[in-house]
Amino acid sequence: MSRILIDLPDSQVEELALLVESEQRPRAAVIRDAIEAYIAQHKRVLGNDVFGLWKNRKVDGLEYQRELRSEW
Repeated sequence: MSRILIDLPDSQVEELALLVESEQRPRAAVIRDAIEAYIAQHKRVLGNDVFGLWKNRKVDGLEYQRELRSEW
């Protein structure tokens, strides 16, 4: 496990302290869970941006590809 030093505004430190106290968990565990949730959320967003990209286009994807390659 790696150790990372970060700077947080006092307001975030205070909110974090409230979470730690209410959940009765170590601060590092709460931060790890938050980072894990952030990463998982962004992985889904990145994957969803590409699926169905051509669904509303009037051009056939294969024909478009052939046309581009004909320029070579």
